[in-house]
Amino acid sequence: EVQFVESGGGLVQAGGSLRLSCAASGFSFDRYAIGWFRQAPGKEREGVSYINSSDGSTYYVDSVKGRFTISSDKVKNTVYLQMNSLKPEDTAVYHCVRTIVSGIDWYALDAWGQGTLVTVSS
Repeated sequence: EVQFVESGGGLVQAGGSLRLSCAASGFSFDRYAIGWFRQAPGKEREGVSYINSSDGSTYYVDSVKGRFTISSDKVKNTVYLQMNSLKPEDTAVYHCVRTIVSGIDWYALDAWGQGTLVTVSS
């Protein structure tokens, strides 16, 4: 069974940092890209970043470039999202899932888990 356990969210002031973790199991970690997606209250879910586990290549949406860093630990089957210089608009529930990348498009392969809530106060 494919499972993702997200953790590391919390309440932080604007300008602060958080590090999210995504522990994955139930599939061959090296064969997939893993992406972080987020859903803010009243808004549609959006992709934030992904990492190709096979070669370590990464992608970020413009709104987080230079502030967020995605990384992975193949031994622990865990993906991290280091979030610096957080803004109130980063407030959302963050999810990680296997991600299908097709050209400039990328989308989630798995159903959404519980995620981890990030709240950034102004």
